[in-house]
Amino acid sequence: MTKYEQAHQEHIFEPIYNSDSKILILGTFPSVKSRENQFYYGHPQNRFWKVLAALYDREPLITIEEKKIFLLQNRIAIWDVIASCDITGSSDSSIKNVVPTDLNVILENANIEKIYANGTTAAKMFHKYQEQVVKREIVCLPSTSPANAAYSLERLVECWKVCKEDDE
Repeated sequence: MTKYEQAHQEHIFEPIYNSDSKILILGTFPSVKSRENQFYYGHPQNRFWKVLAALYDREPLITIEEKKIFLLQNRIAIWDVIASCDITGSSDSSIKNVVPTDLNVILENANIEKIYANGTTAAKMFHKYQEQVVKREIVCLPSTSPANAAYSLERLVECWKVCKEDDE
């Protein structure tokens, strides 16, 4: 396993949304693999894309283009709570010196009805840095990260069903 040192990192890719987006899913900050791939949930063990594919009875989503099309077709916006921070590798617990994203970029240009956090750290960061600014609530869902070993894929899908139910 590679050891990482704490380093300042900038979020390097854009949020995915359009004017039809109804739900916004927020992560914390891109993992090392996501930063390398320049797209959300890029670690092969992260179950985010598997959970969404299962919720919508879809084949696995493989390419970035497939993922973008899927999100927009299903009125799902995704972004992260943090625009830049000091972080060690992909460890949410190491995050310091946070600069939050400007969620109004999405909230003023899409019809977002509900905001979800992918994990407790994203929810905590939202509460700390953005809730008072955007005056919206967030629903915390269990993290799809491989670090969340307490949740099987089936259990995650069951918990995440609320995203699809809120969109129907």
